[in-house]
Amino acid sequence: MTSPLRTIKLLHTLVWALFAGAILAIPGFALWEQFTVVAGLIALVLCEVAVLALNRMRCPLTDLAARYTEDRQDNFDIYLPLWLARWNKWIFGTLFVLGLLFALARWLTREPVSL
Repeated sequence: MTSPLRTIKLLHTLVWALFAGAILAIPGFALWEQFTVVAGLIALVLCEVAVLALNRMRCPLTDLAARYTEDRQDNFDIYLPLWLARWNKWIFGTLFVLGLLFALARWLTREPVSL
């Protein structure tokens, strides 16, 4: 494996961890009624969704990594287990939608703020 590919895989893994963490944090912050944080996390994830949508549902780092290897396994461009790299969008897409629904339910059922 070339040094540029290692660097891209590491960067891709760090970016993935940031977005996966944001998705996993949404229900927790919603539970604590930290809706400003929830809104920021949702905006962050939606920016990533926009980047993916504009790039045919592929991370731009995948195309960059492809320049340095002939390997095309689902995890050739990221340090994730093959099964997780293969099902990543389904798993975290589902968790994101469920987190959004939970946050919305918490927001709609919150106690009114007394002034």
